[in-house]
Amino acid sequence: MAVEHLASFERCKERICANWSAFQKKRQERLKQQERHGVASEKVAENILEDLFTEVLDWRLSDLNNQLDFADLVLTSSGVRYLVVEAKRPGSLAWSRRAVEGALDQVVRYAAQQKVKRVAISDGVMLYAADLEHGGLKDRVFVSLASPEPQESLWWLSVHGIYRPREDADATLRLLPEESSPAESEAETAGSAILHPKYCLPARCFAYVGNAARPSTWRLPYRLVDGSIDQKRLPKAIQAILSNYRGVKVSGIPEDAIPDVLVRLACAAAELGKIPGQRGETAPVYEQLAEALEQLGKLDEVPGI
Repeated sequence: MAVEHLASFERCKERICANWSAFQKKRQERLKQQERHGVASEKVAENILEDLFTEVLDWRLSDLNNQLDFADLVLTSSGVRYLVVEAKRPGSLAWSRRAVEGALDQVVRYAAQQKVKRVAISDGVMLYAADLEHGGLKDRVFVSLASPEPQESLWWLSVHGIYRPREDADATLRLLPEESSPAESEAETAGSAILHPKYCLPARCFAYVGNAARPSTWRLPYRLVDGSIDQKRLPKAIQAILSNYRGVKVSGIPEDAIPDVLVRLACAAAELGKIPGQRGETAPVYEQLAEALEQLGKLDEVPGI
């Protein structure tokens, strides 16, 4: 059944629309100190998120847990943890690519430690939420909290929406324009993220991450620390799977994770225009990749082809 036909969806949508204006007014009041002093603390963003989850959405105040195992906010229901949220001071994420990636590294690490599959980051201006799937982030919600229009997609973070897989999310959704300069130092870009001891890269640079808190479970580096694609490692990562697909595990990657890993690598290849059909001549490794995705029924998940 499509979520639009669920009674819980209709109720939540009505609640969002009815309370959005009041939320905006209260949000502006909370941000007054930023106007006065030019900066506001992280606590202000946490208060805005508390208003969002309990007044716009349908979480109870008792469902919110502050500073749980170092996470700023964890949403629970009947004792089950559903969402780990990392809050940053107002305006610090919108719209800095480096700040967003640093916040995502942090919240993914906390979620892995708590065995939670949903994460979100927010600075009281924007909110991004994603599902953790086979070491990658699958977009769930991306909204502007400053928008005058009610953001109905927030239903996916509601009590009855948070546990449902979102299949209609735009796989090509990207949070930010390219603002970070490639010349920024690697140490500055990586920030406080855990780095792989061999490659000196954070988890987001790997095609598969078994546990974000344990670099020993990270496989197939294919991006550089600034987020750009490593054109030398990408074909090697693809070949590592396609030439060694023999059993339950491929280089430490569970077999059921392989389709999503191949899609992730194919998306990177598509960014470079390497997939067959994007340009005149294609290297054999990318032809094999396209064939494998077609067999798996995953080719249509790769944007731009």
